[in-house]
Amino acid sequence: MKVNGDVVALDVEPWVSLLDALRDRIGLTGPKKGCDQGACGACTVLDGNMRINSCLALAVQYDGHEITTIEGVDHPLQEAFVRHDGLQCGYCTPGQICSAIGMLAEHAAGQPSAVTGEAAGQRLSEPEVRERMSGNLCRCGAYNGIVDAIMDVVGEAGR
Repeated sequence: MKVNGDVVALDVEPWVSLLDALRDRIGLTGPKKGCDQGACGACTVLDGNMRINSCLALAVQYDGHEITTIEGVDHPLQEAFVRHDGLQCGYCTPGQICSAIGMLAEHAAGQPSAVTGEAAGQRLSEPEVRERMSGNLCRCGAYNGIVDAIMDVVGEAGR
């Protein structure tokens, strides 16, 4: 697979999660093992532009794929998170940023939200961002800053 632009050859058992392969075999510590059950989003990485919970994915499923972790991200969201206090302890931040990048790509591609049904062509509203980011938890409660950072990047700040 390609990880953050580099081709990586791994010899892993079929039961090794993508998260464990990234952290333990490649040494990337950005994706975090929070719940290890797909409930918190701390392990979120990108497969192309699609966000995935790497703790639920088997590494062997991603043979030949392009995986991006926070270490490979260069996106305006990173500065926006700092500007808008979208982080406190920082534990969830790598997953939040990867998830936000994936969420913006989903919206741009016209994928409707599971709850609101809004899709591309419609303004990405604050409630829509909150719903689309609901799979990423922040124990510090930095949600308002996270949403403000995302809205800033999509040009909706000061609405």
